[in-house]
Amino acid sequence: MAETLTAKTCTPCKGGIPPLTPQQAEDFHRHVPAWEVQDDAHRIERKFKFKDFGDALRFVTQVGELAEAEGHHPDVNFGWGYAGVSLQTKKIKGLHENDFIMATKIDRHIRSHVRGVNEFYLSCNLQRFFDAKRVLRCASD
Repeated sequence: MAETLTAKTCTPCKGGIPPLTPQQAEDFHRHVPAWEVQDDAHRIERKFKFKDFGDALRFVTQVGELAEAEGHHPDVNFGWGYAGVSLQTKKIKGLHENDFIMATKIDRHIRSHVRGVNEFYLSCNLQRFFDAKRVLRCASD
C-alpha cells in the first residue's frame, strides 16, 4: 500500500467528513512506521537528522515544494542538524489519507536525498584518496 500511496496525489479536503478512526490510522501507519501517531490518532509526525543547518534547510525547502505541489501543507520546524514534520488535515482536525500520502512521499524523498548525499560524499572521499595518493607518489619520486 505504501507504493500505492506514493502514486496517489492529495485530494482537496473541504471538511464535513470525519477524520480517520484510530484503527484506520493504524492501518495506514503500518506503511509509514518511521512516523509517530500522536494526539489520539489526530496527527502524525517524524523527526529527521542532518549533518548541518544547510542540509536541514534544503530538506525543509524541498518538503515545502512537495507540499505546494500536493496542496497539502504540513507543520515544519527545523534548526541546526534537525527537522520535524507534523501532518494533520486541519479542516477535519484529524488524520486523512492525504496525511499518509504526504508521509510516504516525504519518506521517498528523504531516502533519495540520503542516497544522493552518501554518493556525493563517497565520490568526494574517493577523489581525496586518489589526490592524496598522487601527492604521496609525487613526493616519493
